[in-house]
Amino acid sequence: MAEESALRFAAAGLGYRGRAVLTDVDFTLPGGGTVALVGPNGAGKSTLIKSVLGMAEVVDGAVTVAGRPVARARGLAAYVPQVDSLDADFPVSAADVVLMGRYRRIGWWRPTGRADRAAALAALDRVGLADRARVRFGLLSGGQRQRVLVARAIAAESRLLLLDEPFNGVDATSQEAILRALGELTAAGAALLVSTHDLAVAARIAGQVCLLNGRQWAVGPPADVLTGELLRRAYGGHAVDLPDGHALLVEP
Repeated sequence: MAEESALRFAAAGLGYRGRAVLTDVDFTLPGGGTVALVGPNGAGKSTLIKSVLGMAEVVDGAVTVAGRPVARARGLAAYVPQVDSLDADFPVSAADVVLMGRYRRIGWWRPTGRADRAAALAALDRVGLADRARVRFGLLSGGQRQRVLVARAIAAESRLLLLDEPFNGVDATSQEAILRALGELTAAGAALLVSTHDLAVAARIAGQVCLLNGRQWAVGPPADVLTGELLRRAYGGHAVDLPDGHALLVEP
């Protein structure tokens, strides 16, 4: 029997209040695979991710997580939001934030145990922040806070991770730490859906790239999607083909 997909979009239209703002989304994310979502601001990348979380509507077609409709798949995916969407003044430590990833497994009403704390510390270690466990979250750098959010998703032990611009504004050290941790996750069979503005990162991490701008323009291997012609059409700007087969986008 074929392995069940981690995530499937079938001719999906996604949006809010019954109106689709993103159409023609059709791809499958297998276990151990990575799909990178690319497109300009307002293209619908965050809406696509929110549709998996039940925060945006599936207006047309279907979206399934591990074979289940979104409405029956709550809690199956771990979410890594953009770091600037969180309140850095909230008085919790890095370890406290990572422990939140365990709540789905143990329940919000139950105290965390030794095994949960060990899992949180192990997740922090995987992103290179074990020594910052007791530091207040808001005192960490932006890149370190993003790594903590990735560690929270790791601690959840989900088979599907949704990452919304995890590399936005992070330093080179944090980017490499996140990339290393994500590589370990996919090697262990987890599936990743990652939105990013960085075309080089998309090409590096993803087996498939999904090009969006109001609709799905293309999906496939990075070398087939990140071409000058497709990027010009989807972004409405100019793209210069590079010798390595990728493209550099130049906004008009």
